[in-house]
Amino acid sequence: MGRRKPKHRLNRERRQRDRPAPVAASFVKPDIHREILHITQLAQAEDARMVRVGNLVLFSTRSRDAWLLDVEDHFAIGLCRDGEPQPFRIVDSPDTLAIEWTARFTMDGAAFIVQERSGRVVTIHGYPVVEIAAACRGR
Repeated sequence: MGRRKPKHRLNRERRQRDRPAPVAASFVKPDIHREILHITQLAQAEDARMVRVGNLVLFSTRSRDAWLLDVEDHFAIGLCRDGEPQPFRIVDSPDTLAIEWTARFTMDGAAFIVQERSGRVVTIHGYPVVEIAAACRGR
């Protein structure tokens, strides 16, 4: 008995050759709204996480807060406070990502400090500021 050749080998090779090459992950634009929804859900579940997307850092805390930070300009938006989603405005088109920032942030020792557009300053203790600072530096 002789070896049987696969009948569809040529068709399978042709299909693989005609497929477009995979796009490198670095060229894929992140879906910022999906990232915000995910980090907000983590905050509501009291799950502390941190994600860096380009020059943006998103983090959730066990105290059910979530934030979006711009590490270059020190802008901030509170996405979730005490488990309650907060309003925010982001325009995400193929050419532009425009974020309406509501505050500026800084860290001093163990304190995460937010200065809202209204001028009100809020100092928050208990956030993982060491990890937030490391994420802001890209580590």
